[in-house]
Amino acid sequence: MSGHEVIEPRLRCVLPFEAVPLEVGLLRRAAAKQLSQWGIPAAVEEAELLVTELATNVIKHVGEGVAATLVLEWRDGRLRVEMHDRSEAFPAASPGSWGDECGRGLHLLAALSAAWGTALTAAGKSVWCEVAVDSMGMCRRIERAAEALERYGSAVVPPPHGRYARMRLEDAAVALIADLLHWTAACGGDPDGVLDQAQVRYEGEVAA
Repeated sequence: MSGHEVIEPRLRCVLPFEAVPLEVGLLRRAAAKQLSQWGIPAAVEEAELLVTELATNVIKHVGEGVAATLVLEWRDGRLRVEMHDRSEAFPAASPGSWGDECGRGLHLLAALSAAWGTALTAAGKSVWCEVAVDSMGMCRRIERAAEALERYGSAVVPPPHGRYARMRLEDAAVALIADLLHWTAACGGDPDGVLDQAQVRYEGEVAA
């Protein structure tokens, strides 16, 4: 993975890679390093999740070992993440697809992003998403989490209504965290390490 260009008034980074599990972690770290160099560390957490999801989707649904390209672009307070591959088949998420692994991944993508979509390219397609970063970032994250839990919870617990709404959302939160840990292990990561990092980051943000 190499190569980036700076075009004012936007910042743009192009990272070609081979779609294999080993490259996913390297790609995630390269994206985080680039965002830190651009001076937007607030976008790193969301970007890492998006990069991991998009790259893993290429491996599973386009083919392991295929050539792909990650493009990062920062402009006007928004980070755009694009994943380019050589397949013209678009991913699809239906309202009832939470039980499907691909569908769940796309719903997670939608929950983390301010906007997302797909487009045909000369060589295949791109899947893109945008993350807005501003002074209200923490409030936006809480709103996104609530929205994701309401949508996710409908598949794992009965819809939240009345006096038990909060308890049912907490059950959905536990189920979502457990699924993310399973996903981390399936991608070759360390679930305990991810959980520890999340706890440390949360405590640091609360203290700040």
